[in-house]
Amino acid sequence: MSAHQLTLLRGLSLLAAVFAFGLVMFGAFVRLSNAGLSCPDWPTCYGQVTWPQHAQAVAHADAEFPARPYEAHKAWREQVHRFLAGTLGVLVLALALLASRRRRGTQLAVIVGAVFAAVGVGLYMRGEHPWSSLLAACAIALPLFAAMRLPRPGAWKICVLTLAVIIFQAMLGMWTVTLLLKPIVVTGHLLGGILTFGLLSWVALRFAGVAAADEQLAGLRHLVTIGVVLLACQIALGGWTSSNYAALACGYGPGSFPQCLGQWAPPTDFREGFVLWRGIGVNYEGGVLDMAARSAIQIVHRIGALIVFCYLGWLACKSARCGLRGHAIALVAVLLCQVLLGISNVYFALPLAVATAHNGMAALLLFTLLATLARTQNAAPMSGESG
Repeated sequence: MSAHQLTLLRGLSLLAAVFAFGLVMFGAFVRLSNAGLSCPDWPTCYGQVTWPQHAQAVAHADAEFPARPYEAHKAWREQVHRFLAGTLGVLVLALALLASRRRRGTQLAVIVGAVFAAVGVGLYMRGEHPWSSLLAACAIALPLFAAMRLPRPGAWKICVLTLAVIIFQAMLGMWTVTLLLKPIVVTGHLLGGILTFGLLSWVALRFAGVAAADEQLAGLRHLVTIGVVLLACQIALGGWTSSNYAALACGYGPGSFPQCLGQWAPPTDFREGFVLWRGIGVNYEGGVLDMAARSAIQIVHRIGALIVFCYLGWLACKSARCGLRGHAIALVAVLLCQVLLGISNVYFALPLAVATAHNGMAALLLFTLLATLARTQNAAPMSGESG
């Protein structure tokens, strides 16, 4: 692979990672402003490519969807989010094609997978859901298997793998609407966005040539990996808290933190709070759990936050002793900001700006860990060809 192509990969992966971060932030803004069902159909919005803007179009939208009256201040947010997601999909497709260049079998799988995904969306819009689902499954499988068989280093494989992830992420976005904000789907959609950002960030870091300078840094590898896993679990708990509308289950203002509802042991229902799959056809907007179940979710989220805080704080000290002082300082700074934002969410009754920043800071925390992890890796061969 030529130096020019490597430069393109570096630049495109960095652009895609930054774009994915912005999309995570905007997606959080859409969800937290209760705009997740502001377009009751998918991928159109009240049957339009954009959203109804004129009086006649609004009247038609209200007549077609009487159970979901049109709200202009919300609909544009949801549809713009879809446009941004589509743009990221194009960036990832370009990245996958570039990473698989001169590997005809892999490139063909990437192209066919993208075509299947596009045709599947068209079939879904025509109501041919079985065929649409079959094509979507093929669209995910093709780049997935192509990535596994690509005879190039890990960063190149991840470029192709990310295409499969983003196609599945699009399906989760569809199910978020069609299954009426089902918590497990909404949480999965959040995790899919974070995963996409993480994969693209890792690719950008590896193409930037970040690698271990000595064996002492390589010794941190497993410790940082544990930190990434713990953070991923905590992000999943945060998604479950948000999708079940449990962020304020312990109240707000004085008595809401560190206590819950002014008590150290409030009424809780952990079993009900963590039922992952519930009935189809239920509208989960606003949540369906009672206060005891929501309090249980919030308490588990806080316990998880404490565990992650202690471990990452210790990891920062360990990293500093190994010579990664800059990474350690960044990790502590982002970690403290995330904790303060979480407490502010509870104390100030979930301000939209603070809640959105809390999601973005989780992504930044993941990036900080990935940047530290990249420093523990061996240098990747830049040719992209198998040895």
